[in-house]
Amino acid sequence: MDRKAPLVVVGDALLDRDVTGHAERLAPDAPVPVVDDCGERTRPGGAALAAWLAARDGRDVTLVTGLGDDPASRELRRLLEPWLTVVPLPLTGPLSEKTRVLAQDRPLVRLDRGTGRTREATGAARELVRRAPAVLVSDYGRGTACALRDDLAARPPLVWDPHPRGGTPVPGTRLVTPAEKEAHALAPRDGIPRRDLHAAAHSAAALVRQWRAAAVAVTLGARGALLSYGEHPLLVPAPATHPGDSCGAGDRFAATAAGLLADGVLVAEAVEGAVAAASGFVAAGGASAVPTADTPPVLPPGDGDPFALAARVRAAHGTVVAAGGCFDLLHAGHVGLLQAARRLGDRLVVCVNSDASVRRRKGEGRPVNPLADRVRVLRALACVDAVAVFDEDTPERLLGDLRPDVWVKGGDYAAADLPEAALLQRWGGQAILLPYLDGRSSTALMARAAEAR
Repeated sequence: MDRKAPLVVVGDALLDRDVTGHAERLAPDAPVPVVDDCGERTRPGGAALAAWLAARDGRDVTLVTGLGDDPASRELRRLLEPWLTVVPLPLTGPLSEKTRVLAQDRPLVRLDRGTGRTREATGAARELVRRAPAVLVSDYGRGTACALRDDLAARPPLVWDPHPRGGTPVPGTRLVTPAEKEAHALAPRDGIPRRDLHAAAHSAAALVRQWRAAAVAVTLGARGALLSYGEHPLLVPAPATHPGDSCGAGDRFAATAAGLLADGVLVAEAVEGAVAAASGFVAAGGASAVPTADTPPVLPPGDGDPFALAARVRAAHGTVVAAGGCFDLLHAGHVGLLQAARRLGDRLVVCVNSDASVRRRKGEGRPVNPLADRVRVLRALACVDAVAVFDEDTPERLLGDLRPDVWVKGGDYAAADLPEAALLQRWGGQAILLPYLDGRSSTALMARAAEAR
């Protein structure tokens, strides 16, 4: 597979903690819920989460952030060091911690402590930023981006994820990714209502001019993202709507967009990939589902056995994505779907119909390409890690053996056409629809080929 471009993340790291339990009664001394049977887990937060997610994508990641010798800083180092390189900057106080108390997986309250801010940049950090081929700034308003601002201005980053308490992105930033509420807070006020696409488009265009950025993508939660170069915005809808925990979705969006831009894709393609990745991240449980094990992030390459590959990914606390279809005449719609599916997890297994299965589904004369050829072409795609074959009319038996975390189908299917969705729920998996490119299909290709004779 093609090697992914390395990424330097500059920003403010946090230590996030979730305290999770069940609430079924109120306290006798106050009308507040009592949370019983609490479990506690820590995970990277802020810029550390964005860097960790980029590393989970298979990138060589370096995080430049403020860290001290306080307990929270030491715990964050422990979580990060198996996955990426940390270049620490001195802090003025203890690292910021954010603790969420959840009952039945719903947040009840958040407790913040730690007032540490990055005190200054070091020579090593300045040199690293100035020679970095690709930089993501994850600014949480705690001084890291400010300390390195001159160096970032000399080599504008690919992506800047801003915060109302932070500084403005440096001119020349290729893509800035504020959330909708942040965009409205940061853009000039002019009386336009703040809760519709018109307002988001106006804020994005104003911020492009105000920040002198190449583009601004306002993230809209379940609605996707709105991309603006200054006028005529592009709305990139989310492939599916999920009611789950959205904590960390913005970091997932920014990390994916930065990584794709580093790999050389266009801004619109990067935003589309980032929307799909953020949607899948929420579907998989959001930040609360981030693995806590210290397993190294480098997953072994596939050896042709999709079941062994899936087992290794699970052992490494990774995410297995599966996508299915006949893939008879591979076209741009197939490739776009598989690329988007791969960005939802750590490894992609393609489940392909056998020749007999295709014949039953498509009729005599299909498939045009025999199974061996179809498998060979699929395996040659950089986004495909393994291929599994099924002979039945549906892949349900194969999925039961493979047990992927995410199952992807093309957007021309309706929910009623996805019997696999109920199957995935048995082991906590999620079925997701992704859009096909319009007008691309094997049947259409065959019809055009026949007309050209």
